[in-house]
Amino acid sequence: MKFDLRKTSFRCLFILMLCLIIVEAQPLFSATPAEPESPWLKAVREFGDQILAKGRDVYGKEHTPLFIDGLNINTLEPVRWLYRNNQWIISNQASQQNLFRTLTALSNLTGDPKYKNAAKEAIDYMFKNYRSANGLLYWGGHTFIDLESDTRAYGFDANSHELKNHFPFYDLMWEVDPEATELYLQAVWNAHVIDWSTLDMNRHGSWSKSMGRLWKHNFTDPEPFFEGDGLTFINAGTDLIYAAAMLYHYTGDPDALTWSKRLAYQYVKARHPETKLGVYQYSKPTRKEIPPPNFTDFKYTNSKYGDRAENQLSPEFGSIAKEGYLILPDKAENIYAHNGLIQLQLAELLGEEGREFLDWTHEGLVAYAKHAYIPESNRLRPLWADGTDLTGFVLPRNGYYGEAGTVFTAKKANSLFFYTYAYAFRLIDDLELWKVARHIALGHDLGDLGTLPGQAVKVNLYTKNSDPIALLGILNLYQAYKEPAYLELATVIGQNIIKTKYRNKFFLESPSRVNARFSALEPLALLALEAAYRNTPELVPPYNGGEGYIHGQFNGVGRTYDTRVIWSR
Repeated sequence: MKFDLRKTSFRCLFILMLCLIIVEAQPLFSATPAEPESPWLKAVREFGDQILAKGRDVYGKEHTPLFIDGLNINTLEPVRWLYRNNQWIISNQASQQNLFRTLTALSNLTGDPKYKNAAKEAIDYMFKNYRSANGLLYWGGHTFIDLESDTRAYGFDANSHELKNHFPFYDLMWEVDPEATELYLQAVWNAHVIDWSTLDMNRHGSWSKSMGRLWKHNFTDPEPFFEGDGLTFINAGTDLIYAAAMLYHYTGDPDALTWSKRLAYQYVKARHPETKLGVYQYSKPTRKEIPPPNFTDFKYTNSKYGDRAENQLSPEFGSIAKEGYLILPDKAENIYAHNGLIQLQLAELLGEEGREFLDWTHEGLVAYAKHAYIPESNRLRPLWADGTDLTGFVLPRNGYYGEAGTVFTAKKANSLFFYTYAYAFRLIDDLELWKVARHIALGHDLGDLGTLPGQAVKVNLYTKNSDPIALLGILNLYQAYKEPAYLELATVIGQNIIKTKYRNKFFLESPSRVNARFSALEPLALLALEAAYRNTPELVPPYNGGEGYIHGQFNGVGRTYDTRVIWSR
């Protein structure tokens, strides 16, 4: 037998190279197991896979990249809004913003782009198919997309665009379509501002209002509590503040930032001059009709009858009785937690250009803590903005704030207040802010975070707390101060979330419920925990206090929220 030396040498070389490749790749085939996936990343990855498999549009004639808002975890049936003869399958992208943050973070942490890509496809489809002529999206408090008919569901309440404390994930929207996002951010202001000279604005915006002069309008800087046709609620106003500031961040348009600050300052300027408390709104609705005396029908609490606090409470309290000046704990959450957190994050994002946001928020948080917060019980007093404590006050007549006989009470400071005060301390280093954050943490069974971060820390590693906002707040402190006990505490909260809220690869607000909301905050918080262990917090889009809702008529219930008729079940 003859051997071809050249062929033999080539074969030997090939075999040698193959052996080297196999040796180099050995870890891929080794019997030694790879580093185990953390339980929180595993849970969220399973959740993400379930969302992609069970949560996208497979209904009606056209199957689209859109997501349903949620489903029954046992039947996998999508949640529906029931109105008259309609059983609409809900896809409200304004209510899915934390889902999109979660999907983005999941891709960032796993390296698998499919999660983020799914979110981007949904956003792109929404821009291309469900946008009004003036650039607004068909989403928000009073409208959504019915996936059964592939049409807009509306008519169950005001036929208008409404955002209140939504704070959409504009970074991802901008990544998908900068031009459409820029138009949307402009359209929000164009649709919701009624009178640019006074910044009279409303939570309801028109789908058909054509684009006006926008930032080129004149501004007269009116005195607080002028009478106007709008309702300048801070939960709607904060979405406008956020939209214009983010538009400046993306485009560098200085006029957008100017108007963002002008609007933010209207709430500051209307604060009580002595206490610096307030406000929920900086205007008074024009009284167009007189409500009858001693009414029992609560339709007479509509704003067309004028200032509702004045109508119900001025006989007892005189001129202080204004809607803007009544700071009940639920209204305070809008003023100090939602608005406060957004403005703190804008200040951090914009640097020196956002300094006013930081200063205004600092003043407000300190004033509110001084007058409203009870550290011994972790409760918030109901107040007038002059500091009058309304705890125990009994309503003498029917009105917007309740039926006659309703008693005003102090309420527990929730974890969003903790998150906001802790966030503010990290930026401002004011001990008064830390004291509040520390006591709220104690009130939520988290233990003692310390006299200062990292000093005399005694966290409760046996806590049953499973609140995702508490977890995010603790992680925010950990990233700033690197106190190991904070990460240990965050881990316990994360484990509690998985133990008590994770079922059938979905997240529920409580074990007794069956309707899973896809935009639940728990998976985002768990990914933030994963990122903390990796020391890569930048891979998880920050939580900004945003939340979505549907508000309107629901069969058998009347005017209500999806939180009550869907997500509480």
